[in-house]
Formats: sequence, C-alpha cells, structure tokens
Amino acid sequence: MALILNIETSTTNCSVSLSKEGETLVLKEDYNNKYSHAELLHNYIDKVIIETKISLSSLDAIAISKGPGSYTGLRIGVSAAKGLCFALNIPLIAIPTLESLAHQISAETGVIIPMLDARRMEVYSVVFNANHQQIRETQAQMLDDNSFKKYLEEGKVFFIGNGVAKTKELITHKNAVYVEGKLPSANEMSQLAYQKYKKSDIEDVAYFEPYYLKDFIAIKPNKK
Repeated sequence: MALILNIETSTTNCSVSLSKEGETLVLKEDYNNKYSHAELLHNYIDKVIIETKISLSSLDAIAISKGPGSYTGLRIGVSAAKGLCFALNIPLIAIPTLESLAHQISAETGVIIPMLDARRMEVYSVVFNANHQQIRETQAQMLDDNSFKKYLEEGKVFFIGNGVAKTKELITHKNAVYVEGKLPSANEMSQLAYQKYKKSDIEDVAYFEPYYLKDFIAIKPNKK
C-alpha cells in the first residue's frame, strides 16, 4: 500500500491531497487569486491527515509539484516537502507542474498545451498529445498570433492554465479550445506520484531544487 502526501504550490492555488494507491482520498485547496501558501499549507496538511485518520508516520512518500511556476510558491512547497521527508525518513517524488495540469484535460484527439503565466506576454508551456505523452519540451516563450500555429493547423489544441487569458486575446484559430479557470492541483498529482513511486523514481532530498525555468527577477520598488 502506498500512502502519498501531494503538495502543489506553483501558482495561487495552495493545494494538498492525500492519496492511496494513486487515488485521492482527501483534497484541500484554496482556488483564489492570492498567494496564501505560507498561511494555508501546513493547515491543509494537518486537515488531510485528520480527515483520513492516517498519521504522518504512516506515509510512504511526499510528492511535490516541482515547477515551473511562482518562485516564492515553489520555495514554500519544496521547503515543506523536504522538511517532512527528512523528519519522516521517506522519499521525495517530484511531479512536473505542467504535466499534472495537462491531466485535467481528457481528449480523444489533438494536443494539450498547459500554460502558466510568466509575466507580460510570456508563458511557461509544454505540449502533450491526447495520450498525455510529451511531444515538445517545456519552454518560457513569448506569445504572438503565430504561436502554436503548427499544432493548430493539424487539429484541435486544448489550452489550459492561467496563461489562457492572454493567449485567447492573440490566437483565434478555429481549432483552439480554451479551458478557463483551471490551475494546477494536487488532485492530479495522486496518480502521477504513484506511478513514480512504483518505479522508485525519487529525488535526492538534500539537493533537490524547484524547476524555475527562468532566473528569479526581483522587481525594484519605485523611488520616491
């Protein structure tokens, strides 16, 4: 039996699930537009433990959404996950954020493009086929009206994530399908983490770092 605690903090959605054999038992998340991870994450961890009546010591692994995404959000999530792994002496599993987001889409044909807002007209994106197999690497890319043209001309393209809002303003192709209001969630991490657990696909807890994709750029306050 594999009991895995899944943590997702890459966007404004602070999300925690506890899964058994890949099935989500309890999910707690804060689907809003504010970063409240520091206040909510440990509270949500406590809640899923209490509701399932499963002790932390019974966990077999911790899964973390590794990015790309918010620099601060990823740091908070990874720090919590690593702390639990050290304290409980259990393995850490890293799930690509965009891959779990893509699993919110079920399609028979076409491609799935999960995308996260990366400021201005840039997004983090990756491309999967309808079977959720990756067919293009993760990129930080600037959007224009020719973005994803190759895929749009071949068939349906399902866009999902908080990068959709800016994308739909530029791309009006008939094959573009926009799935709005969706963010990465710990719910989809459950099955992905279980598959990795069965293969012992784990991380070195001491040296693991989030996948930022881009260097963090601090915004300087305006001088008075």
